[in-house]
Amino acid sequence: MGTPELISPRSPRVAAARRLARRNFRGKERRFLAEGPQAVREAAAHRTGGEPTLTELFATVEAAERYADIVAAAREAGARVHLAAEEVIEDVSTTVTPQGLVGVCRFLDSPFAEIIAARPRLVAVLSHVRDPGNAGTVLRCADAAGADAVVLTDASVDLYNPKAVRASVGSHFHLPVAVGVPVEDAVRGLKEAGVRVLAADGAGEHDLDAELDAGAMGGPTAWIFGNEAWGLPEETRALADAVVRVPLHGRAESLNLATAAAVCLYASARAQRSAGGCRAGA
Repeated sequence: MGTPELISPRSPRVAAARRLARRNFRGKERRFLAEGPQAVREAAAHRTGGEPTLTELFATVEAAERYADIVAAAREAGARVHLAAEEVIEDVSTTVTPQGLVGVCRFLDSPFAEIIAARPRLVAVLSHVRDPGNAGTVLRCADAAGADAVVLTDASVDLYNPKAVRASVGSHFHLPVAVGVPVEDAVRGLKEAGVRVLAADGAGEHDLDAELDAGAMGGPTAWIFGNEAWGLPEETRALADAVVRVPLHGRAESLNLATAAAVCLYASARAQRSAGGCRAGA
């Protein structure tokens, strides 16, 4: 593949990419980093506002040879590909053990109004979620469950935090995500679009199993998931149509955020896709 083009971490392009690890620079440039073969592959196939999402790719010689198909897809998408020495990738990467590929991507969040206009049937709303790993994992769960969108409220973590991007394992590029939406506006817009809004809370008065058995889960649904430490405040729970708990049949004190989100989203997905399976309308 030849001698690496970027032989020094002091290259201006390397410095520009490295700065994207910081939120203020991401916001200023409207760019973020996607690391590893899965995320870069998805970024190369994605478009944002009609433009390719992936704008640059840094790759070690070894990674460029191993993932030749990804490098080719990046070039086809119009991204500028830089063959780089390992120390360059280590300098740009935010992981302890980089996989040799780091992409620079355009911001890809969607306006909340567009999400509502699409009449979504399953939405995850993250309210005051502060841990980027949890945010990315919930995004991945929502993607896997076939959700139509994810909404991050104005008090939640940055969608483009490197830990959130890694935790989503490419799901950032699969479904619309709105950011910075006040929870009150999110709930109001969803309800006006005919979506039933459920707040997930361990102390909820409604039991998820009972909701499924009653056939109440088959319609358009949005789940609000709260902060990892203190859950949802009373004023947020009051906005929802119902506050629902995941039943604990064993001795565990509670479920963590991502696990509870997966259970809730898959319960809705099953109810929506298989009415008989969840006794909808019974």
